[in-house]
Amino acid sequence: MRMIAALALAAGVSVPVMGGVGTADAAEIKLLASNALKSTLEEVAPQFEKATEHKLVITFGAAAELKSAIENGAPVDVAILTTATLDDLVKAGKLMAAGRADIARSTAGVAARKGAPKPDISTAEAFKRAMLDAKSIAYVGVGASAPSIRAVFDRLGIADQVKSKIKQLPASDPAANAVANGEAELGITQISEILPYAGAELIGPLPGDLQFYTDYPAAVATGSKVPEAGKALITFLRTPGAAAVLKAKGLTPG
Repeated sequence: MRMIAALALAAGVSVPVMGGVGTADAAEIKLLASNALKSTLEEVAPQFEKATEHKLVITFGAAAELKSAIENGAPVDVAILTTATLDDLVKAGKLMAAGRADIARSTAGVAARKGAPKPDISTAEAFKRAMLDAKSIAYVGVGASAPSIRAVFDRLGIADQVKSKIKQLPASDPAANAVANGEAELGITQISEILPYAGAELIGPLPGDLQFYTDYPAAVATGSKVPEAGKALITFLRTPGAAAVLKAKGLTPG
């Protein structure tokens, strides 16, 4: 007997949407994934469903928030989070070490509203001037990049000077979205979280050794009732086709 598959794609919440067609043997895979992978998974998920006839239900959010959700018993079959958060969940017995695989690496960048003047951020000194000149700077306070962004400001010796202009956003309001909406002049976030927003433009990556990278591995949950389907998803995300989508979305395949 055949059944209709559904695909849930929403930032921080699972919402079913009509997808492809599966068989009675098809599995429903609950995937919790970092926002940095959102645009990639929105494109790749239907391809995976079509190829395997499994059904994906995806919840996106900040890695730290998804980690807490898993710790508190949220249903999950596969998680794609930052290295630190995922490894903590492996140590806690929530995710399996066996089959763990790197999916993508993300690079940080700076966003401005589309059509607005773009400051020079090509060198550390130029980046410093741009931050000091900006009227407001946004980043997600609970995001994976937040500690690294604060470390950059400390390193440049401008943490106190920019403190009053910082807007620490919730995970539901990504930095590029805040820039596009005029909530902030500049936004600092993963490049993969800037490119999807039509109202925001990528000024460029953080320059030189100010740059920081975030790796996103995947693992199957220890309590999953469909571990083989979860492993199939991870394998699919490491295929050449998925790698091409990751690159197009501003990520480096794992």
